Amino acid sequence: MRRPTIADVARQAGVSKGAVSYALNGQPGVSESTRARIMAIAEEIGWRPNSAARALNGARAGAVGLALCRPARTLGMEPFFMELISGIEGELSARSYALMLQVVGDHRQEVAVYRRWWGEGRVDGAILVDLHVGDPRVAEFEALGLPTVVIGHPSESGALVSVWSDDGGAVRETVEYLVALGHRRIARIAGLPLLVHTALRDRAFAEACQGVAEQVTVHTDYTGEEGARATRRLLSSPNRPTAIVYDNDIMAVAGLSAAQDLRLDVPRDLSIVAWDDSPLSQVVRPPLTALSRDISAYGGHAARRLLALIAGEDVGAFQDEAARLTPRGSTAPPPSGVPHG
Repeated sequence: MRRPTIADVARQAGVSKGAVSYALNGQPGVSESTRARIMAIAEEIGWRPNSAARALNGARAGAVGLALCRPARTLGMEPFFMELISGIEGELSARSYALMLQVVGDHRQEVAVYRRWWGEGRVDGAILVDLHVGDPRVAEFEALGLPTVVIGHPSESGALVSVWSDDGGAVRETVEYLVALGHRRIARIAGLPLLVHTALRDRAFAEACQGVAEQVTVHTDYTGEEGARATRRLLSSPNRPTAIVYDNDIMAVAGLSAAQDLRLDVPRDLSIVAWDDSPLSQVVRPPLTALSRDISAYGGHAARRLLALIAGEDVGAFQDEAARLTPRGSTAPPPSGVPHG
């Protein structure tokens, strides 16, 4: 079925297309009774304003954009993004706003998508995720003039509004907890090194371990396959770690499975900590000690600030609560015979 047009409304109402345009745009030129009849017919046949025409008239689109530069197959397995989008959607829907979501292959495509959405009047604002060190998208968005909220640290967000949390503090809390248990060889299986939050965690982890524990960080692509591969490599080394911290729950669960395949007991032989708690972290055995935070609320904070930007309000950076450690069955003191320092 084709989309209903102004001509269809005019034909059913028995008036000119100009009269329909006046009525639908709230302009003078038609009587109130004719305006009401035209509005009723438009509603009945499902007419909706064209986004390009709205843009020419300066009207708002009632939607915000989110383009994700990640493989589509991994998003369905990534609890973080599902919860983040849920929080964004919850806030937007309460304000009768829609979320336009698209998966793209690279940052060039991502910027092109936002340019098209903005130019065609399809969105009133955007949410930028996966902030990179020296991210070229920041300057692109600043020049574009598109109201934008960055989910990422303000040190790399330029003039764009940022929503962020203290990853460094969460890392320090985790290392202090593991050291207090007696661990002196701690590894971290991290995400992509160019991401700002990865770089911040890298630095905090090295600083927190300095003088109290040997440390090593291995970077991966966040997938379970890479997490398991990195775990096997670490646990097969002659000086294997007694504790591993993972940058997401998918890798932590995969690491747990890899350790068990190597006939290591968790937590007797190896302690495991997952970043970003999820039901997945809690249903495995043993349940995983995790860094917990309300990711849905995190998305809600970003959406609220973007809507305020769209409304023309003065909006500044917002620091959300840092993730807090939730100890469970996957952590314990290191095995006997391992030096405690």
